[in-house]
Amino acid sequence: MIEVKNLTKKYGDHYAVDHLSFQVEDGQIYGFLGPNGAGKSTTMNMMTGYLAPTAGMIKVNGFDIMEEPEAAKRTIGYLPELPPVYPDMTVREYLAFCAELKRVPKKERLSAVKEKMMELGIEDMANRLIRNLSKGYKQRVGFAQALLGDPQTLILDEPTVGLDPKQILEIRELIRNLGKKHTVILSSHILSEVSEVCDRVLIINHGRFVACDSPDRLEMGGKGGTTLLVAAEGKRADVLAALRTVVQVTDGDLTEDQGVVSASIDVPDRQDIRGRVSAALFAANCPVVEMRTKKANLEDVFLELTEGEEQADQDDQEQTDSEAEQESPASDKEEPKLHGEEEQKEDQA
Repeated sequence: MIEVKNLTKKYGDHYAVDHLSFQVEDGQIYGFLGPNGAGKSTTMNMMTGYLAPTAGMIKVNGFDIMEEPEAAKRTIGYLPELPPVYPDMTVREYLAFCAELKRVPKKERLSAVKEKMMELGIEDMANRLIRNLSKGYKQRVGFAQALLGDPQTLILDEPTVGLDPKQILEIRELIRNLGKKHTVILSSHILSEVSEVCDRVLIINHGRFVACDSPDRLEMGGKGGTTLLVAAEGKRADVLAALRTVVQVTDGDLTEDQGVVSASIDVPDRQDIRGRVSAALFAANCPVVEMRTKKANLEDVFLELTEGEEQADQDDQEQTDSEAEQESPASDKEEPKLHGEEEQKEDQA
């Protein structure tokens, strides 16, 4: 388990991470999300011990990353966005070197390297120079080094960036398999990938905690919920009256084009009201042309949460500026005028 409490990283007056707190439970795959500049990579670097926090506490599998760094790091496997490989080494040489750095016992290194190459499907590449490997195979070599030493927790920063569709599918399947034996924290901008692979999603923005839950529960909790899209032939007033017998809808929810009236209806509590809507329109002699549901996805929820956070920050800043302006002394407000008058007198002289 990883426990983060009041984690802060400050550069001058700028907070890259702002009193961030969360927990990562064992045996699950976590998606770590946030807009560019949200503090994801900074947080991950502090969790792995590569970067010291300004304040706060990080415990990794029971070890404080600042007080017991070696013990904590032994339980972590880290794959940065750019795999830390040496292009002039062969795959076998590089992994043997990483095993030595991770203090894998000397008599176990060869077997450990062979085991990870087989697990990652790169045993046929063992004697090839890393510089000659494709992007996908380099990524697999990066995964192999992260797995050496059998860490309890894997931290993966954008593991599929730059890969082709086939390689992305292969890495997704690899992450699913790794999640059966390891706790995985996965940072990615591909939200469909996170939704498919991850058990839970952790969202931060401006270095602060926003939400943490399963993808399904986040989607259900989104304001978008489920939307029913309906199109029917008939008069606008008749369609509106028929729909109002089933759900709350206003004339502003309707559009009309060449005798077809369309409506976008927010469905309460994700109820299935298609049958009732169809029956109401049939009774009003308004034949249904189209009817389909649209559910909120993780992308919708992500935008809703992060944009809402930014709007709240903007509102707070505007309120602060307004309060500061009201509290400023009258003499400060009059100073530009007096200064202008003095300049005018000097010009006249």
